[in-house]
Amino acid sequence: MLIIAGLGNPGPKYAANRHNIGFMAVDAIHRKNPFSPWSKKFKGEIAEGELAGEKVLLIKPQTFMNLSGEAVGEAMRFYKLAPKDVLAIYDELDLAPGKARIKTGGGHGGHNGVKSLDAHCGRDYRRLRLGIGHPGVKELVHNHVLGDFAKADHSWLDPLLDELAINADMLVRAEDSQLMNKLALAVGGTVEEKPKAQPKPAAQSHIRQARNTAQPKVLPASGPMAEMLKKLLGKSE
Repeated sequence: MLIIAGLGNPGPKYAANRHNIGFMAVDAIHRKNPFSPWSKKFKGEIAEGELAGEKVLLIKPQTFMNLSGEAVGEAMRFYKLAPKDVLAIYDELDLAPGKARIKTGGGHGGHNGVKSLDAHCGRDYRRLRLGIGHPGVKELVHNHVLGDFAKADHSWLDPLLDELAINADMLVRAEDSQLMNKLALAVGGTVEEKPKAQPKPAAQSHIRQARNTAQPKVLPASGPMAEMLKKLLGKSE
């Protein structure tokens, strides 16, 4: 059995927040796969179903983000599961919008929901991080994560969530690399382009500059300066 936990905050006030992309992800999986209706249990909303021939429990903790581990830990203990049987989906500031990464274990990176999961479930669960981008400065982080996705964000957000939901069975089979490839292709428009190289100055200008500096100065042909130079250089008429 696998528990897929989407992290977020409950209620309509937070529904469209960047911080709730974990909720959005499990909602998408629920819509596109055969799962039971949502019900309340384990301090969260749960739905049961089957993916790739294995029983799967979707859970959206209703404890608010900072206490997410209470709900997931309770479900894990009820079904006598280990951390390896848990997959958490959540937002990642340090990934560009539309980017996705998956791994087992690791640090919390300052994410309070992940801190709570670590405390209640252990650290060796799988983590699917979905990038929401960083606002650039620490002071703007709070408003960024608790701000709603902009309309423009849906150009990558909707394809990302749809592709994840359609291929959710790959999560069960632990086909992580293949899934990451599919997600990357789905949001191909967000691939970061390398900055264009600045054009080099035209070679002709360097040649001209070299020619100008290499040209000898013309000595005066007559006058006091010419006489003095002739004496210094040992020249005579």
